[in-house]
Amino acid sequence: MAKTKVLVTGAGGFIGSHLVSHLRKKGYWVRGVDIKRPEFKKSDAHEFKLLDLRDASKALKATKGMKEVYGLAADMGGMGFISSNHYQILSNNARINLNTLDGAILNKVQRYYYTSSACVYPEHLQEKANIRGLKEEDAYPAAPQDAYGWEKLIVERLCHYANAERRIKARIVRFHNIFGSRGTWDGGREKAPAAMCRKIAVAELTGNHTIEIWGDGKQTRSFCHVNDCVEGIFRHMRSGYSEPLNMGQDRMVTINQMADMIAKGAGFKIRRKHIKGPQGVRGRNSDNSRLRKVLRWEPRISLEDGLAETYGWIREQVKKKLARKR
Repeated sequence: MAKTKVLVTGAGGFIGSHLVSHLRKKGYWVRGVDIKRPEFKKSDAHEFKLLDLRDASKALKATKGMKEVYGLAADMGGMGFISSNHYQILSNNARINLNTLDGAILNKVQRYYYTSSACVYPEHLQEKANIRGLKEEDAYPAAPQDAYGWEKLIVERLCHYANAERRIKARIVRFHNIFGSRGTWDGGREKAPAAMCRKIAVAELTGNHTIEIWGDGKQTRSFCHVNDCVEGIFRHMRSGYSEPLNMGQDRMVTINQMADMIAKGAGFKIRRKHIKGPQGVRGRNSDNSRLRKVLRWEPRISLEDGLAETYGWIREQVKKKLARKR
């Protein structure tokens, strides 16, 4: 019996590369597409194509012959990158996502998975550190903080109309701070957990106990391990639910608490030095009520276990980098 053919865009990136491996283990034939190959591990895709999806003809080529498309390609990074590249982010990501969805519809793909973000939620609901979890309906009236959130919200609406007009079966997920190994950990595009793991690894390996944290460190977030994320994606794609769905943990911690958690797991004492820097919204957490109801499942990997795994991997990367400098 022929395997179902699926496409993962952004397959050279963090979540995309993990999703390729997950889908292959589930028995699918996987095509990976990106402008770059995975940096830390050879792709598990049966076929990997280097294509720039900002070009509509390349998106049409990428989606040809596929039964399902998982759209994870994005021009993305942490708060330092997001806060200073609004035009680039909105322009590039809009082109990527509009072209990929159009290509999937023209090629008669059966299902399309759109990866949105918690960045779609209004800024005024996230002005305090201790906030309630954000529910899916909280996205309207629309008032995202930045261009990344606006682009995600626009394509969410496009997927909504594609579903309503029966052009394709689209699923829409809103990620809440996904982290884990084999992701960007330095260079300016890394997310907070990876950046914190790197800083503490450098401190441990050099004997300098001081690490820098942007702001007062009391800003809050929830963090979801990538292994839970890809399992959730798989379950969500199989579901009949077509409205946006949160995907993340609903355990909120401060950045200071996350730093202490990583240091404790590493068995290393740190001194926190707070400096000026972009912090994003003051507080953000996921309400998983609908996730539990729709999928009868929710992320299960504890933050402590996830950070320990991530720290171990990043520590090895830092160790190799420091060795090259000697």
